[in-house]
Amino acid sequence: MTDPGGAVVGAAGAAGPEGGGSAVVARPTGAGRGRRRSRRQFGARIAILVLVFGYLLLPLLAMLEFSTRGDYGSRSLRSYVAILEYPDLIDGITTSLGIAVLTVFGMLLLLVPTMVWTIVRVPRMRRVIEFLCLLPLAIPAIVLVVGIAPIYRWMGQSLGGVGGSPLTLALVDIILVLPFAYRAIDSGMRTVDVATLADAARSLGAGWPRTILQVIVPNIRGGILSASVLAVALVLGEYTISSLLSFDTLQVVIFLLGKRDAYVAVAVSLAALVFAFVLLYAIARFAPGTGQRARIAPEEEPAT
Repeated sequence: MTDPGGAVVGAAGAAGPEGGGSAVVARPTGAGRGRRRSRRQFGARIAILVLVFGYLLLPLLAMLEFSTRGDYGSRSLRSYVAILEYPDLIDGITTSLGIAVLTVFGMLLLLVPTMVWTIVRVPRMRRVIEFLCLLPLAIPAIVLVVGIAPIYRWMGQSLGGVGGSPLTLALVDIILVLPFAYRAIDSGMRTVDVATLADAARSLGAGWPRTILQVIVPNIRGGILSASVLAVALVLGEYTISSLLSFDTLQVVIFLLGKRDAYVAVAVSLAALVFAFVLLYAIARFAPGTGQRARIAPEEEPAT
């Protein structure tokens, strides 16, 4: 039937709650389609995760299987125990860790004050700083070696043991890590208002060193930790420059060791990868805010 305004009213709609009838609620036409779409998206995500984990884990499992091979098909940890039997390998690990520490400190000392000063004082130069930091991505390592080889030759001849030390590779590694470290620190700075924090600290009488160390750095600690992990990973995996400059770092020693004992070389490589994964886990676990978000849970509303 129709109401006076001409609208059509169904029989089920006419018999409302007062008339003893039951209202008929039409099922949304897109509900089933949306549910099917969500299932397909979930399946696609699972497939992508399986492919990614397979791509990452299969080589690691192959390295573990190869490095634990024993006599007559048995399993043994001889290759991992034998790491301590190679003095050159221990020296390479110590050298690479020392270079990593110097690279992290040098990179942070160069980038953090520069980026803070750029944001606070000369924001127009932000694109220029970004371009300079990303420039090493476009320069191959072999080209860098050709350019810096005369400098290292002069350092070895003029500065004695200090100039000829493999720790001087930190100067080159700082340049190599700039693109990755800049992105990590820049993402941390974009989450806070660096200019306002710096102006507030300066207005309260803090100098620039105190402003950066006690105000800016604690707020971008996550970006700094991420940049540090990237720097350590790059130093532990760098081979080309170290080899061409004749410095015995970890990767160079692993390459030379692979000619004598491939099992120990693969064991050291796997241990270095595990060490990098542990650092990444430490970043995800101890970065600021992660623990707080886990502890602060939404309160449940009381049932009515």
